[in-house]
Amino acid sequence: MTRRFVILGLAVGLAVVAVVSLYRSYAALQDNDEIIPRSGESPRPEAVSAGWADDNLREVQMKLREGGFYSGEIDGAYGSELALALTRYQIRNGLPITGQLDVDTSKALGAKPAVATTATDRARSSETWRRLRMADQETVNNARVAPPPGASGSPSTESSTTNISTERLRDYVGAFVLAGLDPHVGSEADFFADRVQYYDQGVMDREKIRKDLQRYAARWPERRFWLAGDIAVEPGNEKGVRVTFPLRYDLRNGAKHSSGKINKTLVLAPAGDNLQIVAVNERKAE
Repeated sequence: MTRRFVILGLAVGLAVVAVVSLYRSYAALQDNDEIIPRSGESPRPEAVSAGWADDNLREVQMKLREGGFYSGEIDGAYGSELALALTRYQIRNGLPITGQLDVDTSKALGAKPAVATTATDRARSSETWRRLRMADQETVNNARVAPPPGASGSPSTESSTTNISTERLRDYVGAFVLAGLDPHVGSEADFFADRVQYYDQGVMDREKIRKDLQRYAARWPERRFWLAGDIAVEPGNEKGVRVTFPLRYDLRNGAKHSSGKINKTLVLAPAGDNLQIVAVNERKAE
């Protein structure tokens, strides 16, 4: 009989210890600011950091809506509409283009950072640059680009790139930059025509360009890019347009590091309802 009571007492004691241990683990989970959600559109309530809190994301959504960048629901969820709005905010405010509520962007918005690294969020990054490229949403400013003096074509000709808004072109440039960070390395090759005047390497086809971009990514696996000023637009050929923009970069590969500023030029031509790059070049900014 004594042994039964001892065994029963030990079992009860172990159960209490287990409950206390689970409670402490849960409390630690609540206090951990480094936890990142594993899957789904938004993190689980019991595994959120301060940056993923609903009130933090709601505040970000409201600020972006006030600035004309966000038109979705104020629901405190990190979805595709918020990622798109964050990217546009970054493009127009000279911040590193990531499509996420990173440290730089959260500081500019007066919020806490919430960077996602799940497979779902990596897929959302691809969706973001594709939507930007296609001008999926209304832009902040729909003003048209007036053709420069002497340019051919009429402003009312929808097929002419001189009739594309400056915001549309800025989105296109931002999409191109963001695609360079896509987990599917070489994704920005999708922006190019079948054959392109590629820097000083002559005319190259799209697949050779993709391989060149993959080599570049392997050389610099950690990359950050941001627009460092306004874009300049001028006519290219009959239907094309030349877009030049200052681009800052920060590249790292272990102990190796390179940073600076270039002026990059894209020559764009109509491709159905979209645009494609027919020539690209760059020079070091002074």
